[in-house]
Amino acid sequence: MRTAYRALPAAALVLVALWEIAATRCAATSVPGDDAWADASSVVRAGFRRGDLIVFAPRWIDPVGRLHLGDLLGVDDAARMDAARYARIWELSIRGARAPETRELDPAVDESRGGVRVRRYDQPPATIVADVRDRVTTARVEPGTRAPALELAEVGFAPHRCVMLVPSRDRPARVVFPQLPLGRELVGYVGIADVFTRREDRAPTTLDVELAGRVIASATAGVDDGWVRFAATTSPGAQDVAFVARADSPGRLVCFAAEARQ
Repeated sequence: MRTAYRALPAAALVLVALWEIAATRCAATSVPGDDAWADASSVVRAGFRRGDLIVFAPRWIDPVGRLHLGDLLGVDDAARMDAARYARIWELSIRGARAPETRELDPAVDESRGGVRVRRYDQPPATIVADVRDRVTTARVEPGTRAPALELAEVGFAPHRCVMLVPSRDRPARVVFPQLPLGRELVGYVGIADVFTRREDRAPTTLDVELAGRVIASATAGVDDGWVRFAATTSPGAQDVAFVARADSPGRLVCFAAEARQ
């Protein structure tokens, strides 16, 4: 009996090893191959229109998707603030995943090609009144604030074209966009750029949006939060809009984008 008990750990190890081998083979065979991706891509190409957006889910298959459809994705598409301005969104997914851009939408097209699911979603596109990224050169900064720059930055391991502010530990970075045309809503996102600085420094950052001296929106982005959304209701018309970035860490790279929408 004692010998049998001694054999139990070895038997358990053998069972675990066999399970891992089976699981690995199952995972490998469940990933669609090049033929499936080529077939799925042909569905997109047949119906693609200029101005459409293409997304992939889960996000880790993005490199595979770009290998097959990257010529239909421009830099502005890849570095978009969000997907609200797109009337049509193509989603290629595996393993039942959904992209964040499509989770509130119903598909107009839904096909499966060898394990790659192709869906197209239609939505009323947002009407953009003004984009702060187009007005960086006319922005006004307070003394002691480094001039903002329009950057193509990494935030949350994704590219984003954004306005970069660098607050100091004892002084926030404040930039004003004079007479910014407003619609009924101001929508934006903020995050911490540069994975290397995030890895060394875990402190978050806060971005306030001020209108007529009043904070109308605020968002806090931690190092693991990625691209954090904020929004505020506004009245149509041109007004000075200020963005104020704060951080307890020196040299924190605060990246934001915002659009005034109807």
